[in-house]
Amino acid sequence: MADSMEGVVTEGEQLKTENVEQKTVADIRGNFTLLERAVTQFDSRFTLRALRSISSLRKRLTDRVLCSVIVLTYSSSNATGRVLMEAVGMDGEAIKSVVAQYKEEIQHNKGNTKEPIPEIDVYIAILIQVYLYDSKDHEEGAEFSTQLVDKIRELNRRTLDSLAAKAYFYFSLFHEELDPKPPSKQSPVIAIRGKLLAALRSSVLRKDLETQASVTTLLLRNYLSTADITQADLLVAQTQFPENAPNNQVARYLYYLGRIRAIQLSYTEAHEHLTSATRKSPTNSVATGFYQTSMKLLIVIELLMGDIPDRAVFSQPRLERALEPYFRLVQAVRVGDLQGFPRVVQTYASTFHRDGTYTLILRLRQNVITTGIRMLSLSYSRISLRDICIRVGLGSEESAEYIVAKAIRDGVIEATIDHEKGFMQTKQAGDIYATREPGEVFHERIRACLTLHDECVKAMRYPMNQHRLELKNAQEARDRERELAKEIQEGDIDEDDAAGDFDGL
Repeated sequence: MADSMEGVVTEGEQLKTENVEQKTVADIRGNFTLLERAVTQFDSRFTLRALRSISSLRKRLTDRVLCSVIVLTYSSSNATGRVLMEAVGMDGEAIKSVVAQYKEEIQHNKGNTKEPIPEIDVYIAILIQVYLYDSKDHEEGAEFSTQLVDKIRELNRRTLDSLAAKAYFYFSLFHEELDPKPPSKQSPVIAIRGKLLAALRSSVLRKDLETQASVTTLLLRNYLSTADITQADLLVAQTQFPENAPNNQVARYLYYLGRIRAIQLSYTEAHEHLTSATRKSPTNSVATGFYQTSMKLLIVIELLMGDIPDRAVFSQPRLERALEPYFRLVQAVRVGDLQGFPRVVQTYASTFHRDGTYTLILRLRQNVITTGIRMLSLSYSRISLRDICIRVGLGSEESAEYIVAKAIRDGVIEATIDHEKGFMQTKQAGDIYATREPGEVFHERIRACLTLHDECVKAMRYPMNQHRLELKNAQEARDRERELAKEIQEGDIDEDDAAGDFDGL
């Protein structure tokens, strides 16, 4: 009885798996229609719809699914089909079982001599890239991706622009996972810079905005991975990022730009870029990792600027666990705890190294001291430099005097130093509404809202050539009006009939 039940369960699971595979194959082949419409109507929106479906197909991609799609799309003599089949990596027996499963449909398609368009070839290749990356087959994926980007450059079709951007993305990811080759010991990340720079030049000349945006962000990521900050800064200075780039690419670009500016000590610019990156980050769960990474760097930048992040940031569901080390760090900086700060850095050093924020966090020691002095200035109207040394943990009164003078010069505290008597005198706080600060903050918020409105207007998509259709209709109406006027003058039609025609128009 138990054996029969186990057999029923096994058959049920197998049937369910086959249904999922067949549905996935149908969904992939359904996207071919979108790609064909994108080519015939020269409208990239259909290609973007096909690419957006990859996120839902990703979890269902298997070697059998990809093999089934290739078998149903290409004939046995098609060279492209053979290359794609080799990349999937299925053995001969498995391929024969797939062919036997779709034997009737293959026989039905034999009479169709129409070859798939190149967009379909590249789309299937991108699915293979995704499958190989999820399978952690990085060497095979890097070799296949190199062949794919070379083929895209040879085709040189504008309808491939959106697909090319995705292909270059996985091309870069595969090479990031490879180890240096033994003969030259050159990093694969450095080895692909030539291809990425060539792709950037071609995309600029061809006005391929999507590939230009994608390759620019990949080059910045490439330079940052090897700490080539000077090269990354030169790339930013000598290239112009497309204004109409996809929102995801803009968010990535702003994040990398913020990281570059943070390393260059331009904290104000870095804060602006990272704030924009977090606002442009997608709200769905797919982009949670990017949002967390951006917020980690943004928190460190705010601490370096002397600000304390809002506590509500750490209570967000997507950030609560990921930001726990940074919450401990903020607590140590907020109270100016010079003893607790090194303990937090040492405890979570591996996390900070993995996030790429360790070197920036080491710069926070001066901020911890400054914060401690600011807390003392708020608590005491007058305090001696010796007491500051004891409370903050400094070695000598000269060091305390130097740090307090620097804090006064930077505008962190409002105070004066009495050098003869050796104490710090805090100035009485005035009415902040009597200063220009509230107006400047209000102005900044208005400017941010207006900038967001302008970006939303630019991001709105309209059907291509719609204005030409409206002009054509207006021209037809004018031609009809002239014909009616001519008929009235010639006496072929009276004014009452003409009025009726104009009402119809």
